[in-house]
Amino acid sequence: MTPRKLFSHLLLVLPILASSALPISVVHAQTAETAEAEPEKGLHRGRMLREGDFALELAIFETGVPPEFRVWGSQSDRLVAPEDLQLTIRLIRLGDVVDTISFRPEGDYLRGDMEIYEPHSFIVDIQAQHAGKEYKWRYDNFEGRTRIAAPVAAAMGITTAIAGPATLHIRTPAWGILTPFPGNERQISARFDGEIQAVHVHEGQMVQAGAELLTIESNQSLKTYPIRTPATGTVSRVYTAAGEQSAGRTLLTLQDNRTLQAELAVYPKNWGGVRAEAPVTITIPGTELQTQTTLTSAYNSVQADQSRLWRATVDNSAGLLAPGMKINAAIETATRTVPLAVKRSGLQAFRDFTVVYAKVGDEYEVRMLELGQAAGEWIEVLGGLEAGTEYVMENSYIIKADIEKSGASHDH
Repeated sequence: MTPRKLFSHLLLVLPILASSALPISVVHAQTAETAEAEPEKGLHRGRMLREGDFALELAIFETGVPPEFRVWGSQSDRLVAPEDLQLTIRLIRLGDVVDTISFRPEGDYLRGDMEIYEPHSFIVDIQAQHAGKEYKWRYDNFEGRTRIAAPVAAAMGITTAIAGPATLHIRTPAWGILTPFPGNERQISARFDGEIQAVHVHEGQMVQAGAELLTIESNQSLKTYPIRTPATGTVSRVYTAAGEQSAGRTLLTLQDNRTLQAELAVYPKNWGGVRAEAPVTITIPGTELQTQTTLTSAYNSVQADQSRLWRATVDNSAGLLAPGMKINAAIETATRTVPLAVKRSGLQAFRDFTVVYAKVGDEYEVRMLELGQAAGEWIEVLGGLEAGTEYVMENSYIIKADIEKSGASHDH
């Protein structure tokens, strides 16, 4: 069963498992059954926290500035001067990462001294002092987070990797065709004119060096003699039959296709990066055939479409390729080692971000990425993820679907 089919099946049976004595369970960050009532909002669309007649409104403000906390205090519904408030907020993130925010008065509110970086997913721990009294609140503000028990994750095929350095192989696409390798086609003719007594081969037949191809009776000596193949190859064409005269003409063509030549079209915008001895990966469209080689040289002239043909020698000792095959190619034009990269297979969309899902224990949470150059299976990470983070590499769509099902929201 594929991971997608298994995932659909598990979504049906998980409610049963959760209510049984089995230890396998999936705990969502927030479900329809356990969701708290929508928190009270204040005049600035922030979250209201109340104790007796004292209240705080906490809002994440991000208009024209990076996201930051702004806090308004009130007592008996009257605004408290920010100078009369002392406030510290701790954001406890997944993995016990703690951000401590201090505040300073500004206008009629307190302004936090640090950016609230993505994801906005944390336990919010508040300690406030006003008029000689201390106040404490604590609440969960989770988004893009879910919990999946290890046996379930394994059954779904969720696999992880550690984010770290990677070598990016920058490749330029090219297209072309396989042709006979120059010098590997031989025209077979008779040394002496005579009558063809027998043709021992047929078109498409593989022959080994020294094999008998034809028998000819000499017109001068009336003796018969064999014509043998000078090399191993395939009989590509037979131009004669028994009873005909050789008459100094080509009798058959022998082609050695154990080595072929790739002719690859490279267009002007990519000329600067393509060079001789560059590694090339060649694939055959519609098949799983793939081979590695290097560029040898380019033709001096250009094609009618302004492309320049580059040559590459292709090993065909397995006999799976043939002249005339259309091919795709990826020419390696540069190599970069970057300090941080992730597999492209792990990427997902979350709100307006491209993300991976970090794993801590049985919990998974979005990491919003700033991305750099992509090459092959890797993509460079410029920000949003710490080196050494364990992230979901395969079947990350399962995590995304579980978070969307749980309804975990972005609470500003």
